[in-house]
Amino acid sequence: MTRYTLSLLLMLLVFTVYSQSVVGVWKTIDDDDGVEKSHVEIYEQGGKYFGKIIKTLDPTIPEMCGECKGDLKDTPMIGLQILNDLKKDGDEWTGGKILDPANGKIYKCKMSLESADVLNVRGFIGFSLIGRTQQWYRVK
Repeated sequence: MTRYTLSLLLMLLVFTVYSQSVVGVWKTIDDDDGVEKSHVEIYEQGGKYFGKIIKTLDPTIPEMCGECKGDLKDTPMIGLQILNDLKKDGDEWTGGKILDPANGKIYKCKMSLESADVLNVRGFIGFSLIGRTQQWYRVK
């Protein structure tokens, strides 16, 4: 009986840790028209978090990032890294940058989980007060 209880507690702990992680695939939705845009895979590497587009859902999204600047100009949307260098800071992931491929601009970024399946992603200039927040939804 104690093995069963220990196994159950271990599974609960693993589920709790997993549900508090941003690692995984997230669906992005346009703020203005509610159209599903893409799937972004967030992953951890060397204690920092990154995200790349792994699938586009909206047929109007171009295959290449024509609005991107510098080395990213005309790179394929699939595989485009849009989240960079975020670090876990308490209940948030902060200190990184986010690329908006629609306009090619790079913003400061912070993220927080609203629930296990809803991620608040905030892009901003300067202070966090000047920016916008999108909700991304975990893909199961």
